[in-house]
Amino acid sequence: MSEAIWIKNGRIIDPANGRDEVADLYIADGRICEAPAGKESEVANVVDASGKIVAPGFIDLRAHLRELGGGGRETIASGTRAAAAGGFTTVVCMPDVSPAADNPGTIRYLQDAIEKDACIDVLLTGSLTLDRQGEQLAPIGSLKQSGVIAVTDCPASTGNNEIFRRSLEYAAMFGLPILDLPRDPFLASNAVVHEGAQALRLGLPGWPRAAEELFVYRAVSLAMVTKAHVHLQSISSAGSVEILQRAKERDVPVTADVTPHHLALTDSALADYNTNLKTSPPLREESDRQALLAGLLDGTIDCIATAHEPYLEHEKDMEFDLAPFGVIGLETALSVSLESIVTSEAGSVSDMVAALTTRPASVLGLEKGTLSVGAIADIVIFDQHQEWVVAPENLESLSSNSPWLGKNMIGRVTHVIATGQLIRDSSLA
Repeated sequence: MSEAIWIKNGRIIDPANGRDEVADLYIADGRICEAPAGKESEVANVVDASGKIVAPGFIDLRAHLRELGGGGRETIASGTRAAAAGGFTTVVCMPDVSPAADNPGTIRYLQDAIEKDACIDVLLTGSLTLDRQGEQLAPIGSLKQSGVIAVTDCPASTGNNEIFRRSLEYAAMFGLPILDLPRDPFLASNAVVHEGAQALRLGLPGWPRAAEELFVYRAVSLAMVTKAHVHLQSISSAGSVEILQRAKERDVPVTADVTPHHLALTDSALADYNTNLKTSPPLREESDRQALLAGLLDGTIDCIATAHEPYLEHEKDMEFDLAPFGVIGLETALSVSLESIVTSEAGSVSDMVAALTTRPASVLGLEKGTLSVGAIADIVIFDQHQEWVVAPENLESLSSNSPWLGKNMIGRVTHVIATGQLIRDSSLA
């Protein structure tokens, strides 16, 4: 049975209920409850949240945890510790493990690892196609029965439009959303950075916006035909935002997310060929960044997702065009989102919290992302003014391929409660 916890004097931000006030919060038996009667509060574990923000636990819709075939980059244990350090109490794990998560056996192995090693809730996705090759559909019905909450080939995307259409039809039959990273593998072939002036200066092959936008169009068109829910991952271009805006005006069942690094950075940061800035999709121009931020705040883009993709130092320590795509983001998401949304005065703390909690929960229909009485007690407490340095010794992840490695950040998680259990308390560190 979970211990009773009394969170005192925190600024409670609960966008699901329009709540923003300084108050106390009570937890008993793993759920949020009313203030206890009598002297019960005297025996509770008291957490003083004075000067801090108390919010629902963050939810990440795209994390690569590398449990199988990960080469020491990350595990369920290290990845969930990193997630907790970043304030996340739920992460959606991508199927790019080896062997691929395209069968019930692999799903069962991952579920066992989660039960044994995870400190937060890890939700599994299954592969959309066999071995994530984009050529033959995976057994979507069997994956559903095994407990996956969505299907995807992320970080790949099938270039076969017929396969993609059939996958939407089958996924809709089983009530599963499809998560798709929109990328035309032919237009983006050999590309490593955004196609623009910076690519010319760096002498690197460019990745056109059209390589993303064509597949956003594809998702919208086929979602209209099949009525299947498609969630588009890591949107990066202003044109994609425009397409999504028009689709939502027509009530097409598409949703989308954006990464913290695409909200904060542009291709101008690539001047020194730092491979920790090599992302898929690539960092684009300031006009794209501004469109992404505006799209997130007006609801065109549904939520923030980290795209946490760990690599070891030697894997990134090579020529830019040869280095793998991917950055870690679980532990820096709060700081980066605060800087992009709140410090910049583009939006409020409540806007940021909503993009990390109730809005991703809504995308997948999860009963999470709220501090309502009776809700599961997944809670983060953070100090939006606390400074820290992104350094390997300050990270829980086994990898440190962060765009902000060595940088000073502002905003740090101090406490995390997952299903009523206090799993992170910085005062004990």
